[in-house]
Amino acid sequence: MSSSTTTASACLRCYKELPVWIVEDHHDVVPYIYRAIGSKHLPSENIALVHLDSHPDLLVPLDMLADSVFDKEFLFGGLSIENWIMPVVYAGHFSHVFWLHPSWAEQITDGKHNFIVGRDSSTKTIRVTSTESYFLSDGLYVSEELLENKKVLSLQVIKVEAREPDRCACLGETGESIAKRTKRDQATFKDLCDANCGTSSKVNGQKGEYKLGNHCVEMGPAAAREDAISETDQLCNATPTSVTEQQQQQDEMVKDLLHVLEKQNAYILDIDLDFFSVKNPFKEMYTKEEYEILKQLYSFTKPDCEETSEEDIINCTEARTRQLEDLEAAFADLCDDDSEENVKKWAAVPGMKKLGDLVLSLKDRMGTPDYEMVHQAGLTCDYSELPHHISTEEEIDNHMSSVKRLLKALPKPTLITIARSSLDEYCPSEQVDFIQERMLKELRSIYGSLDVHLEY
Repeated sequence: MSSSTTTASACLRCYKELPVWIVEDHHDVVPYIYRAIGSKHLPSENIALVHLDSHPDLLVPLDMLADSVFDKEFLFGGLSIENWIMPVVYAGHFSHVFWLHPSWAEQITDGKHNFIVGRDSSTKTIRVTSTESYFLSDGLYVSEELLENKKVLSLQVIKVEAREPDRCACLGETGESIAKRTKRDQATFKDLCDANCGTSSKVNGQKGEYKLGNHCVEMGPAAAREDAISETDQLCNATPTSVTEQQQQQDEMVKDLLHVLEKQNAYILDIDLDFFSVKNPFKEMYTKEEYEILKQLYSFTKPDCEETSEEDIINCTEARTRQLEDLEAAFADLCDDDSEENVKKWAAVPGMKKLGDLVLSLKDRMGTPDYEMVHQAGLTCDYSELPHHISTEEEIDNHMSSVKRLLKALPKPTLITIARSSLDEYCPSEQVDFIQERMLKELRSIYGSLDVHLEY
């Protein structure tokens, strides 16, 4: 951390009560983040974002000029729910993003992703060097040497597994270490290691528990965390019930999250309520057959990673950009003229053979289809579909338990932002109020009094 950053951080102000800003559309949290930066409650750089969501929200406004992010009003007006984070990265505010996702959301590979976000020297738009399908399928890749005003983004993607609340209570709130229990009773130790424990830990320097895979361990001061984790790993690996490779990887990612946040002077906790229950609204707008045609029209296949060269990635990006431009032009033209002759013209374009069947089905059902909406739906079903998992109340409870225990493991955030995402039906409208009430209850149980702002 630079000396200037350290000096600036030392001057940060503190809120009397932890503010919680609740909005409807997720990108509407950005003005409140900027307000906190302006009031010096957040630093102007090196901010970590802990982002709980069924969607990454890490796309880029394709045609937004990169340097327009430095005009706040223009920036706020140019963002959307799927692309509000990256412009803030390019503006220099976010340096670390942790996307914590439920099991049904797998748009980006779990693990660490360090890459460059910068200004394309040719188009002057924001582009990235990541070769993840999530970015390639939107045509966002540019080689590093073609980027200007580069910012390094550390992205970590972590799956949050649902844990049943009653099975997470293998230790009480004050806790007793597995090591002590092992010395006293090996059988009890094995039961604990087999239990599906949630995550909890130090809260403002107080003692709690931390989860490693399915293991709970008493946590004291931050300096003792590594020793406790190491001791517990050794003890648990000595038993018949050892953690799986996947659990070990998840444990390492959570440890990394803790390490980063301990070094940060401030971080934002951001929660989309669709983390707990999510719909793909386009599946209700279109028939199964129509949706399958959209998947064919917008299909994207990433080159084989093991044999992919820089040239292959560039060619893939250029081909994908042309494909999306053709599809956008086709549906824009159909808004003015969806006659049989015009549809046949576009269906003759390579890759659009099924367009005629789609238009015929839409017109039979709707009379006058909203072709702009059809294009937006197509953009969401390229290499993977949008997540769709309407949770039961029990599933919501289990995810709440996991999130609560995770948050208890982390330092207190500077502010919390929450998106309801119900008007666009990503979070089911019949569940959103219940989920919001539950989330606020859990946040109060962790952090105490909250300064809640309902901005919807």
